[in-house]
Amino acid sequence: MDEILRLFHQYKDAVYRLALSLTGFPADAEDVTQTVFLKLMEKQPELEPGKERAWLLQVTANECRSLYRWLRRRSTVSLDEALAVAAPEYTPLLTHVMQQRPKDRAVLYLFYYEGFSTEEIGRMLHTSQSAVTTRLHRARKTLKATLEQEGYYETGL
Repeated sequence: MDEILRLFHQYKDAVYRLALSLTGFPADAEDVTQTVFLKLMEKQPELEPGKERAWLLQVTANECRSLYRWLRRRSTVSLDEALAVAAPEYTPLLTHVMQQRPKDRAVLYLFYYEGFSTEEIGRMLHTSQSAVTTRLHRARKTLKATLEQEGYYETGL
């Protein structure tokens, strides 16, 4: 139980941030975070030292996919509406990242905020490394255009 508590305290923020980036809703992210750590308690998998974070984030991505499939059958609010009541820890850049397409914002978040490689992200999201690279390229291009339009990003000469 001490190991589970240690993992919770060490990775709860990373799990929550990934869940928030994938769901777009703080309440859903909290539910997913809770579910992930309940699964850790129930299953108590034998994790290699140093691989705990990857396992937790993989389970987080899977839980978000499950939640998305479940919610697809129900009405939801738009991401813009959700951002209007979002937590104050949003920065302008993270707000712009959260406005990307769900698949693009997931790879941006995992790559830049969590530091995973494109290969690791591909395994987590059940897609190829080249698809992750393509999504990153497309998301960077879109994000740059948005930031330029709003005056956050200047092209230097």
